[in-house]
Amino acid sequence: MISITEKTLHDLQFPTILETVSEACVTDMGKEKALGIKPFRNKEDLMDALSQTSEYVSSFQNNNAIPNHGFEPISHEIKFLSIEDSFLDAASFRKISAISETSNLLIQFLKKFDDYYPKLNMRASQVGFTKDIVTKIDVIVDKYGEIKDTASIELQEIRSQMNVVRTKVNQSFGQALASYNGLGYLDDIKESIVENRRVLAVLAMYRRKVKGSILGSSKTGSIAFIEPEATLKFSRELSNLEYEEKREIEKILRRLSDDIRPYLEILIQYQDFLSDVDVVCAKAKYAQRINGLLPKISDERRLYFREAFHPILYLTNKRKQAVTYPQTFELSQGSRIIVISGPNAGGKTISLKTVGLLQLMLQSGMLIPVHERSETFLFDRIMTDIGDNQSIENHLSTYSYRLKNMNYFLRKCNDKTLFLIDEFGTGSDPELGGALAEVFLEEFYHREAFGIITTHYANLKILANEMPNMTNANMLFDEKSLEPMYKLVLGQAGSSFTFEVAQKNGIPYGLINRAKKKIEGGKVRFDKTIANLQKERSKLEKTSQNLKEEETKAREESKKLEDTNSRIRQKLESYQELYDANQKTIYLGQKVEDMADKYFGNKDKKLLIGEFLKMVEIENSKRKKLTPKEKKVEQEKKQEVIQEVKVVVEEIRQEKKEKKKKEAVAPKPKAILKVGDRVRMLDGKAIGSIDAIEKNKATVNYGLFTSKVSLDELELVEAAKKK
Repeated sequence: MISITEKTLHDLQFPTILETVSEACVTDMGKEKALGIKPFRNKEDLMDALSQTSEYVSSFQNNNAIPNHGFEPISHEIKFLSIEDSFLDAASFRKISAISETSNLLIQFLKKFDDYYPKLNMRASQVGFTKDIVTKIDVIVDKYGEIKDTASIELQEIRSQMNVVRTKVNQSFGQALASYNGLGYLDDIKESIVENRRVLAVLAMYRRKVKGSILGSSKTGSIAFIEPEATLKFSRELSNLEYEEKREIEKILRRLSDDIRPYLEILIQYQDFLSDVDVVCAKAKYAQRINGLLPKISDERRLYFREAFHPILYLTNKRKQAVTYPQTFELSQGSRIIVISGPNAGGKTISLKTVGLLQLMLQSGMLIPVHERSETFLFDRIMTDIGDNQSIENHLSTYSYRLKNMNYFLRKCNDKTLFLIDEFGTGSDPELGGALAEVFLEEFYHREAFGIITTHYANLKILANEMPNMTNANMLFDEKSLEPMYKLVLGQAGSSFTFEVAQKNGIPYGLINRAKKKIEGGKVRFDKTIANLQKERSKLEKTSQNLKEEETKAREESKKLEDTNSRIRQKLESYQELYDANQKTIYLGQKVEDMADKYFGNKDKKLLIGEFLKMVEIENSKRKKLTPKEKKVEQEKKQEVIQEVKVVVEEIRQEKKEKKKKEAVAPKPKAILKVGDRVRMLDGKAIGSIDAIEKNKATVNYGLFTSKVSLDELELVEAAKKK
């Protein structure tokens, strides 16, 4: 059975968390419930609550957003319905109808999307579902909270008569107004409203000449407000009908109250269900703000909070745009107790509170800001001794109060307890208080409790070093500036940096030396050794950080090079395809030119067509027969290749233009070409040899074919060897 005291909740600032969650609620009942959140007493209910919050958080990212759950409280209506023969007004029924409709919509939605929200649907399935409440109310009350004319036959007749009488009232008043205005008896304002009735604004001197009932006068007495005699008759008739309407409405509301009364239990369920959903929604919104998630909860005795943030500090720093440093904590069977030491203002207390508050939040059904690979188990008790606990009411000193607290710890501490003690052993003589604190710590250790303490006592640091299942830890400090780095390091005790901090704050060096002489040399050496070790640790930490940054930069550079290589490879492949296609075209063109030369000589059409067909057949035999669909795909691929090739060609052209510009600045002497030279075209890659030169044109032999090209379009690759 889980038991956590109010003192622990306040020590860990749990009420502050609840206030923030409460602010995210949209209903008054939800706010009230959020402020009353307590740690769950059994694991099954806790896991359901955690799963519900986790499911609601997921709804913020998926396309199946949970419908609105807002409602107006109906506690007053529930109270009245529980009283026999009582009845509600129309506005109350409108509220009941709205909460019923909202609940039904939410129940149906969660049932439909059970795959997404199984635990929320399980909660919704505990609520009765009926559309009868909405149906019964909608027959009587309209959407504005007014009783409908059709609510009963009698009401319909009464309101029909009232409309007729109202018409007569207006007609008779209009006639009187016109008549007396024509006689000049009325003031400039002509008419007014008194006691919700239209009256004539008659000048005081003519009040006896106007027949009717005087209902009042102006402040100065210059105007008398008179209801005309003819109108008065119809007004009385209208008052009688209004009274009958009121009586009939009362009957209708009584009947409707009796019809809804059997659903009282369901209405209570609706309000409870929607307020619960409001709290779950608020917890989900809070989790989203602090990047909260659900870590693994196991039966194994291990608490591992990786990259954990203190939620209050995280949100405070976020508002200030300041950095919050995450901490990693691990408590297990092999390392049950952590003793954190080091100077004040280094973050020891925050670290202590972070563990306690996150465990407390988790056991209260809230998601916590840790890495997704974190895990923990459930404690029966979380006990704390944090801050200045001087008790004014009981006239106890800080130390006396802490001893009473330790007595409670000793009575309740067991293997399912998490204890958190700040500045353990302080408040008394350092030697005696330290010895007593050591005995307490040994006792907690032997009871196999889990815990974290902060201390300056050297004997507790030594004890943590000697015990196999206890670990020293310290908060890193910058060795030069002595500024805290807010990072917890396990495995090593921390120096208090007493003399170093004093020197940094301007205390004269002579006084510090005198202080050193007043204490044992061994203690100074011990503290100095710890301080040096911490400095080394800080240096290693910085070096490790620099190496990580260098490694990240190297990875980024490697990735950039890979991308560049990939782009170059793609361009080369595209260019190769273009080159092959051009070579083939040149080869076919040469074949056609040879056929044309033969035909020019022999004029044999039959031979020409035969050779041409033979060439076509040879080329077609190389082609694969494709289906229309494959042809389309092939065509699309070709288009893509052509597009890529165009880009590559354009880039090459641009490069050549730049090259030509440079060459234009310092032109190279043109080589004189002769037979036997190896050459290529200025904008080509294929290399051939010159077979003959005639009239500024060269016959270039490419092996498979020959081509006549202007000498100006050729460039020398290799001069012919002299024999």
